[in-house]
Amino acid sequence: VAPSRINGLDNILKSAHAQLTAALSALAPATGDAEAAPLLDLRLDKSLDAELRSTGVRVQSGGERAPSALEAATVPLPTHNQYWVAPSSSADSVALLLSGGVDSSVALHLLKEKGVPVRAFYLRVWLADELSALSDCPWEEDWAYCSAVADQLKVPLEAVSVQEEYRERVVNYLVEEARNGRTPNPDVMCNSRIKFGVFLDSVGANFQSVASGHYAQLRKVPVLGGKPGEVKTELIRATDRHKDQSYFLSSLTQGQLSRLSFPIGNIPKPDVRVIATAARLPTSTRRDSQGVCFLGRLHFDEFLKHHLGDRPGPIVEFETGQEIGTHRGIWYHTNGQRKGIVPGLGPKFAAHGPWYVVGKDVGRDAVFVSRNYAQISDERLTMEVNSISWTGGAPCAPGESMRVGVQVRHGDGSSDATLELAADGTSGRVTLDCVDKGLAPGQFAAFYDGDVCLGAGAIS
Repeated sequence: VAPSRINGLDNILKSAHAQLTAALSALAPATGDAEAAPLLDLRLDKSLDAELRSTGVRVQSGGERAPSALEAATVPLPTHNQYWVAPSSSADSVALLLSGGVDSSVALHLLKEKGVPVRAFYLRVWLADELSALSDCPWEEDWAYCSAVADQLKVPLEAVSVQEEYRERVVNYLVEEARNGRTPNPDVMCNSRIKFGVFLDSVGANFQSVASGHYAQLRKVPVLGGKPGEVKTELIRATDRHKDQSYFLSSLTQGQLSRLSFPIGNIPKPDVRVIATAARLPTSTRRDSQGVCFLGRLHFDEFLKHHLGDRPGPIVEFETGQEIGTHRGIWYHTNGQRKGIVPGLGPKFAAHGPWYVVGKDVGRDAVFVSRNYAQISDERLTMEVNSISWTGGAPCAPGESMRVGVQVRHGDGSSDATLELAADGTSGRVTLDCVDKGLAPGQFAAFYDGDVCLGAGAIS
C-alpha cells in the first residue's frame, strides 16, 4: 500500500470508529438493550476514551447523548505541514499553488533552487457531499503528496478552503450552461475565478506574485504609446505545444497576468519528469490528472445527472426532420460528438452510422444528428462571440476587422480566421478559413497573434 493511501485509510478507520461509537451511545440508553451494555462500557474504557478524544470526538459520560455521527466523526484535513510558520510579508515573495502533481512540484523545486522565498498552498475545493458519490477524487492522496514534496523542500505548506466560492462561481456556472444546452468549460472559469481570482485577490494579495505549474509563458513588453517604462504582460504559448495550457488561461486580465509566474512554461514535459526524478521528488512518477479542474477523476455525465437529472427528448435527423430516437437530456450531448447517440436510436437507424450531433433546439429538447457531418459546413465556419476578455487591451478598434488565430478547445492549436469586432469592443463575428470539427455555444474561443494569446470570449 502506498504511503499516501495509508493516510486516507487511517482517516477512514478513525471516522468509522467514531461514528459507530457515537451511534451506540445515543441508541443504547434509549432502548435499554442489555446486549449493548458491554459496548457502552467499552466506550468509557480509558484507553478508548483517550483514542476517541485524539480524533476530536467529545466522549460524554453517563447516559448523555453524544454528538451526531456526522458532527462527531469528522476527521478534518490538516491545514499546514511541519514547516509552516506565521507568514511574514517582508520575507515571503511568492505563493505557489501546489496540487500534488509533478508539474507544480517541479515549479516549487525550481523556485526553491533559485533561492526565491516561497510558500506553498493547496486549494481545498472538493465538494464532499457530491464527490463521495460522483468521483474518486483522491484529496487525501493529493494532500499527502503535497506534504511530502513541501517537507522534502522544507517549504511551508498550507491548505486554503475555497469550497463555497468554487460552488458559486464554477459549479453553478457549469450546471446552468449545461441546462441551457450550452457547452461549458469549467477549467477556464476555474483559473479566472478561483485560482487567479479568489486566491489571487485574498491570499495572493500578501505576496509579490502567485506561481503555478501551468504550461504557459509570460513576457513583459513596452506598452505601445504608453508612458516611458510602462509595460504590460503578454500570455505566450508554452515551449511544449502539446502540453500548452494558454487556452485555459485565455480569460485572464492584465491585472491578473501581471501578478503571476509559470516556472515550467519554457520546459518540455519530458524534461519536467527528468527534473523531478533527479531531485527525487515524491511526485516524479505520479500520473497526470485528467479530470475537470479540481474535481478529480470526475464522472461528468453522473455529475450532470446529479444536478439536472434526465429530461428525455427527440433525436432528429438533420436532413429530413424525422425523429429517429430518444435522448436522456440535451446536456449529455455537444456538437461534433459521436459518443452516446447510438443507445438512443431505434434499431433501424443505430446500425447505419456513424451519427454526429450537429445542433440542439433547447425549446424542443431536441438533438439533431447527421451521418453526413463533413458536408454540413456552414455551422462550423462562422461564429458569434461575446463577453470577450482581452489580456492586454483590444487588438483593434471597435468596428474594425483583423486576422487572428482562433482556438476553440484545448490541444488543437489555432486556426486562421478573421475577427470582425463589434462596436462594443467585447463581441464580434469570427469567420474561419477552414471548417472546424465542431463549434458549440458556450465553448470558449481564444484569440492569438502568433504565439501571443490576445484574449477569449464565449461562442454565442
